[in-house]
Amino acid sequence: MIDKATVDRILDATDIVDVISDFVTLRRRGANYIACCPFHNEKTPSFSVSPSKGIFKCFGCGKAGSAVTFVMEHEQMTYPEALKYLAHKYGIEVHEQEETPEDTADRLRRESMIAVSEFAAGYYADSLFNTAEGHSVGLSYFRQKRGFSDETIRKFGLGWSPSGRPFASGPPAPTLPQTALRNGYKKEFLLATGLCYEHGGELVDKFRERVIFPIHSLSGRVIAFGGRTLRDDKTVAKYLNSPESEIYNKSNSLYGIYLAKSAIAREQKCYLVEGYADVISMHQAGIENVTASSGTSLTVEQIRMIKRFTPNITVLYDGDAAGIKAARRAVNMLLEEGMTVKVVLLSDGEDPDSFARSHTRQEILDYLSEHEMDFISFKYSLLSGPEGSDPIRKAELIRDIIDTVAVIPDQIARSVYIEQCARQLSMKEDVLFAEVARIRRKRIESGRFEKQRREEAEARARAAEAAVADVGTGREEGYPTARAEDETMLKPVPLLEPAERELLYYLLKFGEYSLTFSDSQLYGAEAPVMRITVAEYISAQLQDDDLVLQNPLYRRIYDRYFVLRGELQKDGVVADSGPEMLQERIMQRFINGEDPQITAAVLDITVVKYELNVKEYLRAQIPERNTIDINVPKAVLVYKLKYVEHTCSLLMESLGHTSDPEEQQEAMHRLKLLLQIKNVLIKDLNRV
Repeated sequence: MIDKATVDRILDATDIVDVISDFVTLRRRGANYIACCPFHNEKTPSFSVSPSKGIFKCFGCGKAGSAVTFVMEHEQMTYPEALKYLAHKYGIEVHEQEETPEDTADRLRRESMIAVSEFAAGYYADSLFNTAEGHSVGLSYFRQKRGFSDETIRKFGLGWSPSGRPFASGPPAPTLPQTALRNGYKKEFLLATGLCYEHGGELVDKFRERVIFPIHSLSGRVIAFGGRTLRDDKTVAKYLNSPESEIYNKSNSLYGIYLAKSAIAREQKCYLVEGYADVISMHQAGIENVTASSGTSLTVEQIRMIKRFTPNITVLYDGDAAGIKAARRAVNMLLEEGMTVKVVLLSDGEDPDSFARSHTRQEILDYLSEHEMDFISFKYSLLSGPEGSDPIRKAELIRDIIDTVAVIPDQIARSVYIEQCARQLSMKEDVLFAEVARIRRKRIESGRFEKQRREEAEARARAAEAAVADVGTGREEGYPTARAEDETMLKPVPLLEPAERELLYYLLKFGEYSLTFSDSQLYGAEAPVMRITVAEYISAQLQDDDLVLQNPLYRRIYDRYFVLRGELQKDGVVADSGPEMLQERIMQRFINGEDPQITAAVLDITVVKYELNVKEYLRAQIPERNTIDINVPKAVLVYKLKYVEHTCSLLMESLGHTSDPEEQQEAMHRLKLLLQIKNVLIKDLNRV
């Protein structure tokens, strides 16, 4: 973990214009810079960079943040990876928090294994081009049999593992273990990575006489290899893969994801294929948002990795029986993880590799667009084949479709698909709804969903513990704490959205500025205090009425504000620099934070696109901070009023769903009280 002092040095040294200019051509416009947004297609520039504030914002797609956020979004990096990227750019040495001896040993072992793997990747690539054996056998295979260009071969780091025997009357090329040991790499790590094994006391390259496909981690490090034999010997496995190790877990790895992640995020679609050659040929054809399950059956971890970049996935498997079977399995897993799934079946005898090599990029895209189908249409299409003529098999396939619908976690999505099923299968909706409910109930009773529920509960518990640890003494000071367990029960309420957003606006921009009240304004939580900060006022008003923001994202921002406030106050920011500096430092923490969703929302709330008109001109003549004594209490009252109106609407709705006289009487009593409160709030609004 990078220590706080190093993070501060990185952020202080970072120039947002300099960073973004590495990826986008910026043009100066006044005090800011503009460009066409790199996150969506546009012809008129709406992407703005403010060097004075250290932020960017696109007024087209809404992306916003700091230099760190930009690197995270554009390069699909994690927060620590983005910080290390910027540290490298500005020549800052990264100091991480002190490790235990065991942690140090583990880290050094992993780094040594990755170093050996990356050396091996370079060795295999060099052997492909610069040895007689590699050039004649491996390179010929890639060029002639697979149709890969030299540019593509180098892009994917493809290689050849020499046999260690003389070739074409020439001397034998040195093997990987010989070369690695000569260059100072240890035997221990050649064995630990699975690159070599011992035979007769000597190290032997596991992948000898095979073409090599390096497997990269999400950040681009070489962590494993796949090797394909070119011999026709049926007793020899066609493919060999690296064994699992400290640096390689098959379930957590996707072939080509490092080269595909930016395209996947940009296109908001991922094509999932089966093999190495499928990925490479698609890339060579100009379609880069494609990845494969790395020599293993698709796993939940792999799906979640893809979901980091997009929820939209198209399964593009071979059109033979094995491909159809694999696609059916993949569809269920993808749907269970909440993905939006399409399926494309190529004609029997075709695979993505051969199809990509025989068509242009546009032809491939057109074909995929025309032949994509949802999972119901995909499974229903199987009924039109020979299986559809057998009533028993037809019933099994229909049951298979219903089983698939049952795994979808979102209730609304399930309902939509059930309606579609009813139309296509000519069945009654209520029958399908009942069957789906029966399947889900059975799975819950059998513990099928228990693991997921346990994982979610553990995640909430960890989040709650982290929030309490972050807040420290905040609870004693009367500040709100981040109650993660409550957030799962919240959802955005359209009626409250504008009011909640306005409260956050004043909190984020003026939270540490003081409010001053006249005697006639003293009512509610601030009495008898004559001076109170905006943050203290909003917090007291909401706590007095036991109100919480209903939008989960807004709630996280609200809670996070008071966490940061407490941390900076303990660091002495107020004593040293005053409330204005504290406010600025809180905003800096937000825009340079680890959560890009929060960063984007904070900037979206606080950065308003300037439009020149008379109203805006007149407003600009009066500094906004001079109006907070009126505007902040007004914003709080508006929020309370909207909250009361929302509660009234819920009570009215409940009246229409109950016939119990006692419940109706209780609801009417509460409605009467709420209407009285509403009248009081309207009066208070008129005097603010």
